[in-house]
Amino acid sequence: MRIGVLTGGGDCPGLNAVIRAVVRKGVTAYGHEFVGFRDGWKGPLEGLTMPLGIQQVRGILPRGGTILGSSRTNLFKIENGVERVKENLAGLGVDALIAIGGEDTLGVATKLSDLGVNVVGVPKTIDNDLNGTDYTFGFDTAVNIAMEAIDRLHTTAESHHRTLIVEVMGRHAGWIALHAGLAGGANVILLPEREFDVDQVAAYVEKRFQHEYAPIVVVAEGAQPLEGQMVLQNQQLDSFGHVRLGGIGQWLAEQLEAKTGKEARTVVLGHIQRGGTPTAFDRVLSTRFGLQAIDAVNEGDFGKMVALRGTDIVRIPLIEGTGELKTVPLERYTEAEVFFGS
Repeated sequence: MRIGVLTGGGDCPGLNAVIRAVVRKGVTAYGHEFVGFRDGWKGPLEGLTMPLGIQQVRGILPRGGTILGSSRTNLFKIENGVERVKENLAGLGVDALIAIGGEDTLGVATKLSDLGVNVVGVPKTIDNDLNGTDYTFGFDTAVNIAMEAIDRLHTTAESHHRTLIVEVMGRHAGWIALHAGLAGGANVILLPEREFDVDQVAAYVEKRFQHEYAPIVVVAEGAQPLEGQMVLQNQQLDSFGHVRLGGIGQWLAEQLEAKTGKEARTVVLGHIQRGGTPTAFDRVLSTRFGLQAIDAVNEGDFGKMVALRGTDIVRIPLIEGTGELKTVPLERYTEAEVFFGS
């Protein structure tokens, strides 16, 4: 069998570990042949390929990013996109595809599966917002990077008696903010799932200063104040209809400085959360996902996505992972509120 592999959407620590596991087991255990598609769905759309065998995956386990490249190409927004993909797959002799990506990439995979393309999905997102799986790889790495940043910011905040706002990724789900904030001892955590009252945040900040400690506020990029809309860098949309977020941290710093009279600074972690070597947890999870994905292809179990349930890797229909986002439930946020302002 000749199998295509692609990675789509934002890059993520652990992608290379998935590719490595798929190829190593696919070649050694099953005798399959692989073709790497470059730059997400742009690869099968335009016939952009690269060799993908044992030699190409040696040494990539600890590397961040993806050796295949990525993009946010939405072939359903391109004229004759589906037909071009099918023609290219047939021309290259590709019998099945393994698509590694998040909501958008796997959304395309779901539609292609419905149209008769043999696809198996592997969930990837540092936001941890895909349904059907307890965790996605990349999330643990992103949380650890954010936590380390918060740890370092505590000391400089104390030295200068200022409020520090840490803006982390999280468009519609605040999992990174919640976990990094709890692990890093943040004094306020603001999530997209719950609009915040800036006056209440200011009260938490002032209470922290009364204890003679400097406050750290962790805010997800998609968090919204009660009285306003999301703070956007601009109104442009990507090919999947998403706006470009960013700016809530700086807006909040200006508000808190005006309300408390204390200096406030913003640190935007941005793509630092995506880059670099994956944690041990993410390397193991990625590897297990890859092994299960090639098993599914070998068995002809298409239209499925691999997922983590407890400690087991299972297969579920693709639509279960992409139909609805997994957001932070109220009870998890309530747990964190115990530490606000203290």
